[in-house]
Amino acid sequence: MELRFERALLPGGIAREVVVEIGADGRIVAVARDAGAARGPYLAGLALPGMPNLHSHAFQRAMAGSAEVAAAAEGSFWGWRDVMYRFVGRLAPQDVAAITAFAYVEMLESGYTAVAEFHYLHHDLDGTPYAAPATLADAVRGAARATGIRHLLLPCLYQQGHFDRRPLGAAQRRFHHDTDAFLELVEALGAGDTERERTGVAIHSLRAVPPEALKAVAAAARGRGRARPVHIHVAEQAREVADCIAAYGRRPVEFLLEGGYLDARWCLVHATHVTTAELRGMATAGAVLGLCPTTEANLGDGRFALDEFLELGGIFGLGSDSHVSIDPREELRTAEYNLRLWRERRVLAVRPATPHAGTSLWQDAVAGGARALGYGAAALTVGAPADLVLVDTRRAEFAGVPEAALLDAWIFAPRPGALASVWVGGEALVTDGRHRDRDAVERDYRASLARLTAEAPR
Repeated sequence: MELRFERALLPGGIAREVVVEIGADGRIVAVARDAGAARGPYLAGLALPGMPNLHSHAFQRAMAGSAEVAAAAEGSFWGWRDVMYRFVGRLAPQDVAAITAFAYVEMLESGYTAVAEFHYLHHDLDGTPYAAPATLADAVRGAARATGIRHLLLPCLYQQGHFDRRPLGAAQRRFHHDTDAFLELVEALGAGDTERERTGVAIHSLRAVPPEALKAVAAAARGRGRARPVHIHVAEQAREVADCIAAYGRRPVEFLLEGGYLDARWCLVHATHVTTAELRGMATAGAVLGLCPTTEANLGDGRFALDEFLELGGIFGLGSDSHVSIDPREELRTAEYNLRLWRERRVLAVRPATPHAGTSLWQDAVAGGARALGYGAAALTVGAPADLVLVDTRRAEFAGVPEAALLDAWIFAPRPGALASVWVGGEALVTDGRHRDRDAVERDYRASLARLTAEAPR
């Protein structure tokens, strides 16, 4: 099939009259520019490569906005975590499926075309394993299949309460696996991998996984066949860094670097509190930084030196994490604005060859996200997945905007409703800004939240 665009963002910049040919496998087989309109009408607007979302806890979509209350609990990530634990203690498989599907519809409607699901909710309400160990993983994967989003499932190992190896608390009992059972789950899930649905591994954090289990899982992820992506929360809070130093004599990223773990398969989620030496080590190893700016801002985690990381050759991608926002433009805007407030300068997170902030940030985050999800190229180029979004640049807010600044306007001066269409693997999932199955997915979501609300403790 062919998609014919008025304009498209190609690796070298924005081009006019672009035809993208898509093969039966959902990958791009040809791209022609300045193709002329003789063979039919163009889709008006600007086509972009779709954005991968490299970090999602989909169930948290249903509690987004519910922890914005000044209370006696600690006013940081640790206090927010208590609210999350109370919520997760009520979720049944049908709730996980309904909430995940709704979050994925919202992702697709905002321009995310792929997602890495960092999945640590494994067991029944009392912590007992389900008869089918993959029950909740299957609920998540089923939601991805139903909505059409490209999917990397990251079953997550979670074993201890802190660096001191304290047992998991009652609120964490749904998360636990011993190492052998976890690796069996990963292999069982990976046996069903397809082009659109793949399996990696997640290590929750250094505080939640002891060194011997980290070593075993990292070795297994290298595999004898295709190696799996490995994702980990790391250095998100200053307290976590201090506790890691007390336990291991090393900062978290320093610990991973000195252990020889990091390479291009690894995604370090957050890495907020790092030194220049750690930034350099991450960049040299080729590990992807998993930046989640709206969640990091919401939780008061801190700010990441993205400008410095880029100068060192670092690679980053975006995650919507807790889903207080599901909009890649807001993630990019927040990352850049955090730097502007910090450095008291403008237009900082850009590559020298791409001076327009919107274009530079979008292309970098797409490339980094694709590496983190393990599917290689992610651009409008031959061999890449045909994951595309179309921005309707005919709208009044784009009037008078120079062609080279169209992404700048869409990201930094946003107005609702400009995202017109989304394709994943060449399959049209969003038309006129709306997912094809939104009504049914929304109905299930509302029903699930009504039940959870009715059962919530008063």
